[in-house]
Parts: sequence; structure tokens; C-alpha cells
Amino acid sequence: MKIIILKIGIVFINIIYFFIKLLPIRNKIVFISRQSNTKTEDMLLIEEELKKQDKDVKIVFLCKKLEGGTKAIGYVFHMFRQMYHLATSRVVVLDSYCIVASILKKKKGTTIIQMWHALGSFKKFGYSVLDQEEGSSSKLAKVMKMHHNYDYIFTSSEFSSKYFAEAFNADKSKMVVMPLARVDLLTSKKLDKELQAKIYKKYPETKTKKNIVYVPTFRKDGERPEKIKELIDAVDYKKYNLILKLHPLTKIDFGDIKAIYDKDFSSIEMLSVADYVISDYSAIIYEASLKNKPMYFYCYDYDSYFKKRNFYLDYNKDIPGLKEQDAKKLVKAIEKDKYDFKELKKFNDKFISYEDGKCSYNIAKFILSKMSK
Repeated sequence: MKIIILKIGIVFINIIYFFIKLLPIRNKIVFISRQSNTKTEDMLLIEEELKKQDKDVKIVFLCKKLEGGTKAIGYVFHMFRQMYHLATSRVVVLDSYCIVASILKKKKGTTIIQMWHALGSFKKFGYSVLDQEEGSSSKLAKVMKMHHNYDYIFTSSEFSSKYFAEAFNADKSKMVVMPLARVDLLTSKKLDKELQAKIYKKYPETKTKKNIVYVPTFRKDGERPEKIKELIDAVDYKKYNLILKLHPLTKIDFGDIKAIYDKDFSSIEMLSVADYVISDYSAIIYEASLKNKPMYFYCYDYDSYFKKRNFYLDYNKDIPGLKEQDAKKLVKAIEKDKYDFKELKKFNDKFISYEDGKCSYNIAKFILSKMSK
């Protein structure tokens, strides 16, 4: 029944779009995102660079999360705004799946670029996980024409392009090695110092002791507070700070703890003061590798997690760093302070190909090159 309703809805939207398509294309770029209700860091950086390279270009941002309940009705009206700009823009840049960009017949003269929001290819997504627990159904993907109509798809490296091609069910010829603009921020020493100053002001203790930043992935079936508590209790707070950077949707009250349970800075911002990074299966590994941070992995639910979630990489072979299910053993390994930075560099070079400080510039240049199509 759900599929039938969706098919009727798609026909209805296409009829409306038939008339909207009659509007002329303008010298305009539209960014569409379901990841955030405001411009993302990547968008801000690209916007700044676009204006430097072409001060006359018109740029529109349509950023709105697709949420459940009554908010979903508001998103339907938002889709009509997307349709208008889709029909009248020379270039459309997406950072996630956009319903109207895929289900509508693309207008000639419009270029659609998929600039996926994740820096690298770690956990499988899209067509790679159809009919699996954390993926969409193949029937739904077919009806919704999931990830159709893309002219170009940005990938973080040549090596990663095969994974992106699989995830988007796209020909490899559409892949463009173009790491996200945020790489410029992650590799900026100036920004690092500015962020450090802000964090030191908020948490003075982070300046006097070594900092362990814990960034676990979001678990749909809920976190295990007792395991996080084991990690909290394993740290020697005379020598180290443990900074908890749990997912924003995670709601856990640990009570009075010595660890810093931060909600003011993003996980990526916290990397500026990190001496060590503990994660599990989070894509933060790419950002941490760019900043040359030693990584350790607290994978206490390895067996159960891997039954329901697949990875493009071999978790035990490809990811640089100790994997441990016991919190005490993991902390002891950190205390030894022995890490293979050569392996970390090899990992970074393999999965992120970039020019120092030129990611935003290269993306803007690429987008503008499609404006005269």
C-alpha cells in the first residue's frame, strides 16, 4: 500500500514539475541539504570561494532536515521550493539524497553534483546496504529512483571511488576526486590555534594535561552506558582528561563524573586539542587521520555490530590503531604512548587525496566550470 501511495505522489509531483520546468534556467547555483537546517561548514567555505571566483554568481541554499511526525508535512511544502530552484538553476549541489532531484525528469542544461556529506567511505550506505537492517528496501529504492540523475559524484580519493560508485549505483566515469571543503579547515594550523584557545578558555584543564577524545558512532538500538562508564573509570585523571563527544541524539546522564561531557564544541573541533582519539566505527577516522591524531578503537560490541552493519574496509586490517573490547586494556595501551604514525600516514594518503588549502578552491572552480554548459 505504501508503495502505491508513493507512486501516486510521484506522478502528482511530476505533473506539477512539468509546468515549473517551463521557467528559464538562470545563472544560479542551488545547494540542497537534508543534513542540517543551516549551511554546513562545507557549504560556507564553498560559498566564500565561489564569490571570490565570480562575484556575480547567484547562490541559493535550501537546508532543511527531513524529520518525522507533523514536521514531515512542512518538508513537503519545502519540496516545492526545491522544485522551483531545481528547474531554474544551472548547477545543483547535493550533500545527501534529495527526493525531487532523483524522482523528477532532469532538465537539459542543468548539472547535478552529489557532494556526499561524509569525508570518506567507511560504513556501507545507499545501494550497498539495500534490504539490510540499516538500509532501504530495494522496492522503495526503485520507486524513489534513489540517487538517480547525478552528473558527477565527488569522492575523497581514487581508491574510494569504487565504493562511492557502488553506493550510488553509478558508473565510475561519474566519479570526481574532490575531497570536501572541510579538509582546508582540518589542515589549517591557524584555525587549530584559534579553536584551541576557545576550548582552553572553556576547559582550562585541557591545556595542562593530555586529552583523550572519545567519539563513538551513533547506535540506532541505543548506547550501552555501562560500557562508556567503564572507559570513564579506566582513565587516570591526574595525567589525562577524557572528553566525551557522544552523538547529539544520545541522551545519557552519567551523574557526577571526572570526564568532560562536552556539548559546546563539535567532535571535529575537539580534535584540535586531542592527543589521542578513541572511537569505534565512526567516520571521524578520516578527520582524525588528516590531523595526524593517534587512534584507538573501543569496539566492545564488535560481534553484534558487525552482524547488522557492513563496511567497505576491512576493520581489522585497514584501520590504523589498536582494537580492544576491554576499556582498561585500551587505556593502558594509550599510556604506553607507542603508535605507528607511518601506518596512519599510509591510511590518510590512500583515502584522502588533497592539495593543501585548495579543496574549497577546487570545488568552486569545478562548479563554475559547469555554469556555461
